[in-house]
Amino acid sequence: MSRRTLAQIIAAAGVGYLVGPARADDRPTEADVSREAILFDPATPTAGNPKGDLTIVVFFDYNCPYCKQSEPELTRLVKTDGKIRLVYKDWPILTPDSIKGAQWALAAKYQGRYDDAHLAMMAIPGTKIPAARMREAIAKSGVDMDRLDADLQTSGDDITKLLRRNLAQADSLGLQGTPAYIVGDYRVTQALNYEGFKRVAADARARAAKK
Repeated sequence: MSRRTLAQIIAAAGVGYLVGPARADDRPTEADVSREAILFDPATPTAGNPKGDLTIVVFFDYNCPYCKQSEPELTRLVKTDGKIRLVYKDWPILTPDSIKGAQWALAAKYQGRYDDAHLAMMAIPGTKIPAARMREAIAKSGVDMDRLDADLQTSGDDITKLLRRNLAQADSLGLQGTPAYIVGDYRVTQALNYEGFKRVAADARARAAKK
């Protein structure tokens, strides 16, 4: 299945195919692709220091091996630096099961367990991970699955809209694949190790200081 087809699924159906037909009034609206929306969408999961002097935005897919490769390196930087605010942009463009994984992770946010679901799926090695295996990993992380399903049912429209916004924002930035990172004013479209992230963060701070 192509990236374009997956994008059409998100844009047209969203979580509807998981929790029932989309409502008649659940039509796509123009997504906000402003810098403010990309950095500070209140519905988007975040980590790190909320008052940090540098924001890193990561666009990722739970079936992307390069995302999984870079995940611990980025997490290490956020922890050791202490002044980075991390923004997670679920961008499920690789397989239909990637969409399910993103939906479940975002539903887990309503019980304060997004990080657990996210890290559980990122820890699964390989690509084309079936949805059943993702769900099993989320359950083992301690997420209340009954509540997750209930939150997905009641907040499905909001999750759909968030995925649409992420898709529109990625397109507005000209992103072609995962992983992709926005580090200050820099756009990085490849997996990085700890030293690579550290170097880009330093460059971003140096550039911001000159403004």
